[in-house]
Amino acid sequence: MSRLGFEQFPDYQVPGVKHVDFSPYESNGGSIVAIAGDDFAVIAADTRLSSGYNIHSRTQSKLFKLSHQTVLGSTGCWADTLSLTGSMKVRMQSYEHTHLRTMTTEAVAQMLSIAMYNRRFFPYYVSNILAGIDNEGKGVVYSYDPIGHCEKATYRAGGTAGTLLQPVLDNQIGHKNMNLADADKIKLTKERAVSVASDTFISAAERDIYTGDSVLINIITNDGIEVQTLPLRQD
Repeated sequence: MSRLGFEQFPDYQVPGVKHVDFSPYESNGGSIVAIAGDDFAVIAADTRLSSGYNIHSRTQSKLFKLSHQTVLGSTGCWADTLSLTGSMKVRMQSYEHTHLRTMTTEAVAQMLSIAMYNRRFFPYYVSNILAGIDNEGKGVVYSYDPIGHCEKATYRAGGTAGTLLQPVLDNQIGHKNMNLADADKIKLTKERAVSVASDTFISAAERDIYTGDSVLINIITNDGIEVQTLPLRQD
């Protein structure tokens, strides 16, 4: 018996005794990529929803439109994703009814950080990336850790294949460890951002079993949000 009065199970197997572990979290996979440009932002996520070696859905979108210029990508525990995104939509509707205007991308980013920090003792098991257009009409990307720390970036990858996706973005978008003159760097256009995001997912689907089936790509501009779909391998 322990000091708290709970029986301690031995490390070796005992006949008739079964030690059952319980975890409140479940990883349902998925990956996100976001890229910000001068007057646009591109955010993409795969549509596979899985648990272990079981695929629950091949067509589940992980991109949530919060406004006409802001999109949240969220993967991880799907129950936490639905809880968090539902709460965000309610708060945005409340803000719009109170102030008679739509919340800006910067304000949404701050609100998401506060919402996640409020759950710091029992965090949302999610990987969040927010993309949109800021007050100056430029593309912005925000990434978060589980307790709400927010970082503004030009490009970011997350989810189960995040470690596979980020190095590709570092090379193709950030030009990391490449001795290139400014004149030799390829200009980041909307078409190139979509192409790079597509290529990263095609590569990740070959290595990560939790990423696949298809990719939904949201192209955010001052005119609204354009949606494209890219098929991936389904095994």
